[in-house]
Amino acid sequence: FPTDASGRIEPYGGVLVDLYVREKERQAALIASATHKHECSERNACDVELLSCGAFSPLTGFMVKEMYDHVVDNMRLPGSNILFGLPVVMDTHQEGIREGSKVLLTFKGQNIGLLEVESKWAPNKVKEAHLCYKTASLEHPGVKMVAWERGQYYIGGKLHGLEVPTREFPCATPLEVRQQLPPNTDIVVFQCRNPVHRAHYELFTRALDAPNVRPDAVCLVHPTCGPTQNDDIPGIVRYHTYEVLKQEIASSNPRIKWAYLPYSMHMAGP
Repeated sequence: FPTDASGRIEPYGGVLVDLYVREKERQAALIASATHKHECSERNACDVELLSCGAFSPLTGFMVKEMYDHVVDNMRLPGSNILFGLPVVMDTHQEGIREGSKVLLTFKGQNIGLLEVESKWAPNKVKEAHLCYKTASLEHPGVKMVAWERGQYYIGGKLHGLEVPTREFPCATPLEVRQQLPPNTDIVVFQCRNPVHRAHYELFTRALDAPNVRPDAVCLVHPTCGPTQNDDIPGIVRYHTYEVLKQEIASSNPRIKWAYLPYSMHMAGP
């Protein structure tokens, strides 16, 4: 993989996006400019955070219709042809929101972002389900989420990040994760949505001893702790299982690094 000047792998798409507005005066001006307000679901809030901090780089906002259609049809971003498996969209039931609207995105009393609406459309959810999840059965949790949880319209456009959603577990930004990883060596990454168990531990620790991994490599354990299907184990429980293991092996295995990902699970695939 190509590396940047620091000796670390280049961000996806070549640039690490940061959409957060940190100046209080500019934040206040953006909030005052809002023409509509939209209360985000927990899944929406995860997407706002991941867009704002650059976890969805190179995206700079929620996908507009043309980008959405291209990703659904091709699993790639238009123009650059960068692989992107699922569309990143903001959904709403609000009829009054239209192109040109500025929507203040709120979540449990926080102002987490402002969306400049460039595109609004009623998606073909059956097509999205078939192409993204390879099934339209409502027994599939991802299809059920698209059909039942999302609003009838999608809105896309430029996003300005305001506040990080308050959650029970800390989530490092991509920049913070990159800074804790050593340069000019291999990084083994383990990503999982389940509570950690012994087989996971053996897998990611023994991977460091693989013949194609450099001796000074580290392993990044990067579990997803965002919302999932209703009958799954909650993110906060998954987080605590990793924290217990982290404390148990802190002194014996310093080559294991930890970071939590506030991603909303879609269970993509049939």
